[in-house]
Amino acid sequence: MYNPKMFREERLSVLHALIREHPLATLITHGEQGIQANLIPFVLVEGGERNQGILRAHLARANSQLNDLRAGAEALVIFQGPEAYITPSWYASKAEHGKVVPTWNYAMVQARGLPRVMDDPEWIRDQLDLLTSAQEQARAEPWAVTDAPEPFIAAQLHAIVGVEIPISHIEGKWKVSQNRSEADQAGVRAGLTNEGGCPMMAGLIGGVSESRTDSPA
Repeated sequence: MYNPKMFREERLSVLHALIREHPLATLITHGEQGIQANLIPFVLVEGGERNQGILRAHLARANSQLNDLRAGAEALVIFQGPEAYITPSWYASKAEHGKVVPTWNYAMVQARGLPRVMDDPEWIRDQLDLLTSAQEQARAEPWAVTDAPEPFIAAQLHAIVGVEIPISHIEGKWKVSQNRSEADQAGVRAGLTNEGGCPMMAGLIGGVSESRTDSPA
């Protein structure tokens, strides 16, 4: 992807944190049917090439994208983090010279790797447990796969197939007003908080803080 140096994020802990916070990703493959893309929730586990992580997911058995995955061609997975429209009206420099234009801020991660299709029911069940527990853990009474009748779960498992993608290449792009002056950044931060309704993006303005590197890798 187009990724100027000022927007490039290379700290693995930060990239992994975004994946865990925004697990619903676009899985892109290319095969006999051309380019295919589907929104798929992923779980990130440790391991892989240079310990960059392994992505695990499941797809419906009827999903034609499985043909591409079984062929073993490289897959691209895109995780979209916070994003927001930035109006030039928030820039302090607008009042100084007016030479400003709108833009869009965002944070995202792209991961690539060679997929492996997993037909083992035990592997698929483990992936379901990991995904469910990750999403339910913040609830006062988390739902678990074991809450559903076992025959029902067994039937569901027959309808899905697992996918594992060891990450061979990962890169991040944090376009968060690093190219603006401190005064403009302050204006964007205030605008996103008070008018834009995007406090998550407001917290990223100017770059990812060093504290984010403490996120689990």
